[in-house]
Amino acid sequence: MDSIVISNLRQRPLRSAISVIGVALGVALVMLFTGLAHGMSDDLQKRSSNVSAEIIFTRPGSMQLTSSSANLNTKYVELLRQVEGVESATPVIRYFYPSGTWGVDQVEGVEWDSFSKMNNIRIIQGHPPNGPNEVVIDETKAKRNHPVGSTLKIFGEKLYTVAGIYAPESGARAKLTLASLQDSLEAPGKCTFIYVKVKNPADQIAVAKRIDQQFPGNKIQLTREVFATIENSIPGLSIFMRVLVLLAAIVSALVVMLAMHTTITERTREIGILKAMGASRTYIIGEIEREALLISFLGLLVGFALAGIAGFGIHKATGLIFEFGWKWALTAAAIGLLGGAIGAFYPAARAANLDPVAALAYE
Repeated sequence: MDSIVISNLRQRPLRSAISVIGVALGVALVMLFTGLAHGMSDDLQKRSSNVSAEIIFTRPGSMQLTSSSANLNTKYVELLRQVEGVESATPVIRYFYPSGTWGVDQVEGVEWDSFSKMNNIRIIQGHPPNGPNEVVIDETKAKRNHPVGSTLKIFGEKLYTVAGIYAPESGARAKLTLASLQDSLEAPGKCTFIYVKVKNPADQIAVAKRIDQQFPGNKIQLTREVFATIENSIPGLSIFMRVLVLLAAIVSALVVMLAMHTTITERTREIGILKAMGASRTYIIGEIEREALLISFLGLLVGFALAGIAGFGIHKATGLIFEFGWKWALTAAAIGLLGGAIGAFYPAARAANLDPVAALAYE
């Protein structure tokens, strides 16, 4: 029986290939979207975990997921350092800019000495940013053909020289001096937020309340609460992922249903012969379902391969990080196999109910 299923696929290679590709695309989309969401989320968590400050002091609405503004006066830095329980404070400008054709990247302007001391960051190659046209980057960005001494575009066509490479990764991958970014944004004496490190991490809530009382009208957040995962940071992302999975299942089912419907039409006389020889309805349904499951299984293999190749290529081209998990791999497998089985059921049932005499007379 299995040899009949395989021979059916070999007799119609083009239709079989198109069906396999249809299932593979649904599987690959699920793997790519979920892999991108989890990969970028984990990367954000990794970089955020290297921020040692416990409190972020900023203005309401100045920090969004993909945008920010420099509207906080840097005079608060000295005032915050005088608050009881505060060990140090350092200002930061975070700026988002277009990167590539569709991407968005970010750069930070920092006072390197106080920022690096607070967050235990060190220069592993080159030197800290000193001049207005110097930038330091982390190891991940350096691996994308940006060694020390090379140039990097940040503001349109403006070039910055890579002065050094720092570790560990923390926040934005590229950092300028605070004064340089203030000049570029025409925001003298301004920053986006201020990192505040407390003397005793166990007192961070009490210190945050103290800061709020002394400087009302500003926004005080604990670092551990700000750096949420991407899934929680983007409203509706989890719903989008579920809808994507549902659409992939529907596409897989429709592709297999169309393929099996065409198969039934082409093999009407064959089915008539089988029924005339005493083949049961269960036998015919089982044969068609086996063929559909084989197509779905091949689609899974091709889909996983496409997702891996596409993820690797996109990472090399854009730096986006993909992380493929077993959970979504099993989900994608279930989508492909169940979609194929469900999609083939109607054509299989239709074939099983064919009248033998009419089927034999079919031209």
